[in-house]
Parts: sequence; C-alpha cells; structure tokens
Amino acid sequence: MEGPGSQREPSSPQLSQVEAFARIRLLRSPHIGPISYRQLLARFGTAAAALDALPDLASRGRGPYRPASADMIEGEVAAVRRAGARYLFHDQPDYPALLAELESAPPILTCRGRLALAGEPCVALVGARNASAAAVKLARDFAAALAEAGFTVVSGLARGIDGAAHEGAFPKTIGVIASGIDIAYPPQHTDLQERIATDALLIAEQPPGTEPRGRHFPSRNRIIAGLALGTLVVEAAPQSGSLITARLAGEAGREVMAIPGSPLDGRALGCNQLIREGAVLVQTPEDVIELLQSFTGAPRSRFRVADDAGGFDYAELAEAEPGEGAAVIASLLSTAPVSIDDLIRQSGANPAAVHWALLELELAGEIIRHAGGLVSRAT
Repeated sequence: MEGPGSQREPSSPQLSQVEAFARIRLLRSPHIGPISYRQLLARFGTAAAALDALPDLASRGRGPYRPASADMIEGEVAAVRRAGARYLFHDQPDYPALLAELESAPPILTCRGRLALAGEPCVALVGARNASAAAVKLARDFAAALAEAGFTVVSGLARGIDGAAHEGAFPKTIGVIASGIDIAYPPQHTDLQERIATDALLIAEQPPGTEPRGRHFPSRNRIIAGLALGTLVVEAAPQSGSLITARLAGEAGREVMAIPGSPLDGRALGCNQLIREGAVLVQTPEDVIELLQSFTGAPRSRFRVADDAGGFDYAELAEAEPGEGAAVIASLLSTAPVSIDDLIRQSGANPAAVHWALLELELAGEIIRHAGGLVSRAT
C-alpha cells in the first residue's frame, strides 16, 4: 500500500559496510532526526558525504559541530551483535512497507526474531497498563482471534493490555520497545520480551543500552501505529499513551477502532472519547477482521483526516543551495508549532528553500520538529 504522502526512497540493492556504518553514525549525530536524516541523504547521496558536510551546515550553532564519533558507533555495533540483533535500514527490501509510508519512519531499526511477521497484515492492539481483569481477558481473546485470522498483532510490551495482546497472539506478534534492543522493560516482562525476540519479532529504535525515558514512548507509539493497517484501543483513560497511538494511526490514514466501556469506569473514558471523535466502535474480533480485510487505504473511521502536507519530494534538495533563507524562516518562527506549508506561504520561498533552511536550523539546534509536519523554535 502506498499512501499519498509516501517518502520512501528506492530500495538499495546492496548496502556496503562502510555506508551502513556511516548511516548509523549520521543518525546518532546531534540534532539529526528521521526527517533531517532523509533530507541529508537526498541532498548528498551518501551518509559519508553528509557527515563531511555537517560541520559547515551546522555553522549557525553556538559552537563547533561534532558528529557522533566512530568509536561510539563501533561500540554500538558490537552491542547489537552481542544482543543477537540486526540492523534494518529504511531502504532495504525487508523494511516494513506500511511503516515506510510515514514521513517520520525510523531510518534505522534494530530487530530480533522473525522479520517476515512485519510483512504480513498487522493490527495494533493497545490499552491501559492498569487495565481491569475483564479488559485483559478481552485483549487476550481479541488478539488470539486476530492471529488466527492471519493478522500479526503489534503492541508495546507494557503491562496490562499490551502484555495480554502479545500473549494471546503469540507467536504472531511484534513487540516494539522504547528502550534499546538489549534492555527489558518493564522488568516483569523480561521473559515475555525474550520469548518474543526468540519466536516472534522484537523491534527497537533506540541504540542498545538505552534505558526507556518519557520522550521515547511517543516515538515507540508511532512505530506501533505505522506498522499496522489499524489500531484497536481496548481500554484507556483520557490521558493514556494509547490515545497517542490512536491519533498517530489517524494521522497516518489508518483505521482507528475502540471498544466502548461504561461511562462510570474511568479506564473506559478514553475509548468512549475516541468513538465520539470518529473512531469505529467494535465489539467483536469479527468487527476488526471485516474492517481491516476490506481496508483499501481509505479508513472508515473519521477520527482524523490524514495530513496531506507530506508531499514534498526530498530529491529537490539535491539542487537546493545554502543561502540566507534560514534567517528569514527563523524570523517567522516562535515556540508555538506551525506547519511547514504555512512557512512556505508566508515566506514566499519555494518549498525546497524552506526545507533546506529548516534543515540548517535543526542542525544548529534552533528548531524542534513536531508530529504532523509542525516545527517551532527551540526553547
């Protein structure tokens, strides 16, 4: 399935060890995120050439720019090998096609297990950590039925609903973690995580040795939503991270589904809120199966219209030239996020020049990128 905003580059027939090493080093360098990483590759052709250009591009910063050291990357590669994991790059043929449609798709993942599971039809199943016993049983039963119907069940290995989803679908399940591939979290799911890594599929975006932090969980959630045709929320409070996953699924143009609950139970209010906002109400696994088996890229849920702002072709950056555009764009920004389309309209500059200016500002540490193609001044 190719979405309207797909940014996927052509697959590399073969990636040399030198270039693979340079790509890891590029992504681990300061102020480099998924979008700037792809823009740099589009502009310079190879990660090695982009690394050479970084100090000049980031010259607006307050001090000299230093890319990630080769020694640090050598240590990371050794840790990945010790964990029995492998790297997966964004333009390799076995990179999950649905995930690649996201503009913010992780350029590099580390994986353990059966990568073929990510190439099968996937459904994300998420919910509360402090879930009720009834919801945990429901999640387990739904996951088992979805796996039996041929779906791979994706979740985040958290307590409660996530753990039940993995258990019910095992071994047709993918665990996406917010830590490094060698860190088990939460500790009570250590055995479950190892079982998934051995007999199913475990995916991490963070480098090995990384302990999970608050900012890592929304990043993990976008991978969960991005892998799946649709996201089902079983039970969630109004401020649950599961609602973030649902919103990310909606932004990606995927189905958003929720199981309704009693308005007297605070743990059900998030699901009821999703349904009120346009998520599809489901009551049985058959509802989910019917919805996803007929999915054509146009979600039936009205939860959120997919963002069409991701249509910029990064290849245009190959012809962009550094100039004074960064100062103009910086003057239009504040700490309130604004869309890149608005910056293009307000500045009167062509899209390539605006994207180039934002790249320079990001490398200098002057801006922050937000979900939905928004940017703001760094505080």
